[in-house]
Amino acid sequence: MKVISNQSFGGERPLFGIKDTHLEHITITDGESGIKCCANLVCDDSKFYGKYPWWHVDKSLITNCYFAPESRSAIWYSSDMTMKDSVIDGPKFFREMKNLTLENVKINDADETFWRVDGLKLKHVSLHDGTYPFMFSRNIYVDGLTSDAKYVFQYCKNVEVHHAKITTKDSFWECENVTVYDSVLDGEYLAWHSKNVKLVRCHIGGEQPLCYLDGITLEDCTFDAACDRAFEDSRNIDATIKGRITEIKNPISGRIVADEIGRITYNTFAKGKDCVIETTK
Repeated sequence: MKVISNQSFGGERPLFGIKDTHLEHITITDGESGIKCCANLVCDDSKFYGKYPWWHVDKSLITNCYFAPESRSAIWYSSDMTMKDSVIDGPKFFREMKNLTLENVKINDADETFWRVDGLKLKHVSLHDGTYPFMFSRNIYVDGLTSDAKYVFQYCKNVEVHHAKITTKDSFWECENVTVYDSVLDGEYLAWHSKNVKLVRCHIGGEQPLCYLDGITLEDCTFDAACDRAFEDSRNIDATIKGRITEIKNPISGRIVADEIGRITYNTFAKGKDCVIETTK
């Protein structure tokens, strides 16, 4: 493997088309498309400042690197990539990709990040600020995620999440086949209009969670007091809730069992009353 070390590159496409190359201690200073249409790259301890520095790259490993705010839209149309121990300050990363793995990565501007990624694995990743990360992505596995970005996981399919703390609004909207374990999901309007969602040992916060769903399973989950109007217009519910839930409103069908229920509301807008609701106390 060829080695390029301790060099700076600027201008237009300075490393276009390189293959089988180990990049170490390099800097992409300015310009556009510093690394493009490349294959089989390893990049370590390097810094990126120019726009669009990593497009159409197949098979790559990025470690201990820094992407500055100016490196917006840095990594698109690439496949079989692993990034570890890196910091990203630029928005709109990781789009139109296949088989992407991140481990110990901090993303400080998560705006429009992870769009249309097929095959995404995250381990110990943090997302800050921005809107709509993960939109239209599929086949996602997460173990360790902290996020305060807005509108996470929309229009996603086949998602498995472990040990996450997600503080947001409108998360998991219009998703299909989602399972979340041992996580905190704090924000309004959780999982509206989704299908086949399962939450296991999760804590749920925010108003009006789990509405307009078709197929929702809860196992030993807990709810904040602010969680009113839960399960509205949801069907095929199978929920066991530990502790108290403030309000259950207009569920259509299924079964809900909680230790304690503040109130059950059925009004003239209810679309069905075939849900069995029970308390254990």
